[in-house]
Amino acid sequence: MSSPKSSPDRKTVLIGRTISRIVAHTPWLWPVVSRPVMRFFDAAAKGWDSNTRAGQPEHLAPLAAAVLKVTGTPERVLDIGCGTGAATLFLSREFPQARVRGVDLSPRMIAEANAKIGLDPEARVAFREGDASSLPYPDQNFDLVAQTNMPIFFAEIDRVLRPGGTVIIASSLGQSTPFSTPDGVTRRKFAKLGISEVETGEAADGTYFVGRKEESFA
Repeated sequence: MSSPKSSPDRKTVLIGRTISRIVAHTPWLWPVVSRPVMRFFDAAAKGWDSNTRAGQPEHLAPLAAAVLKVTGTPERVLDIGCGTGAATLFLSREFPQARVRGVDLSPRMIAEANAKIGLDPEARVAFREGDASSLPYPDQNFDLVAQTNMPIFFAEIDRVLRPGGTVIIASSLGQSTPFSTPDGVTRRKFAKLGISEVETGEAADGTYFVGRKEESFA
């Protein structure tokens, strides 16, 4: 889910923040709003890249800064809320040895993302439809889980992230991003799951959080 060329209007920010609060604090209410969210992004999918900054340097700047803090060599990478695939393809270039997966609630966004994949006989990069509240992947399946401009499904990220793995939360417009979660909430929620902060920072107009999951957390 990327950001529009101009700053989002107050109503859009308010709606996005409300949904992000629901996901962070009362995730059991997500099914109430998930279908309207899916319909919105389905309707916006065609022409999304041309109508937004998806894939542009300023859009990807927070993610680009955050990946510099990833230690080791990830073998499996997940991009949650991949939209038309701009961040997923960026991650595939940054980690050319990794299998990279993008998942999004919107079937039409996934169709746009799949159209960007050329000949890839080994399926190193793949996109699929899926709800971030119940990711279609096994436990502890990824070394790196990233998302850009998305509400944070903390427990699900923890479930699919391997011990010692890294999580990246990027917001292209910082706290002005409609789907953004306050840094303090992000830090506290992850800490309770045994994912400690590595670094928070700013890049272009956006911000990022990098966390690492403890090797063993009871």
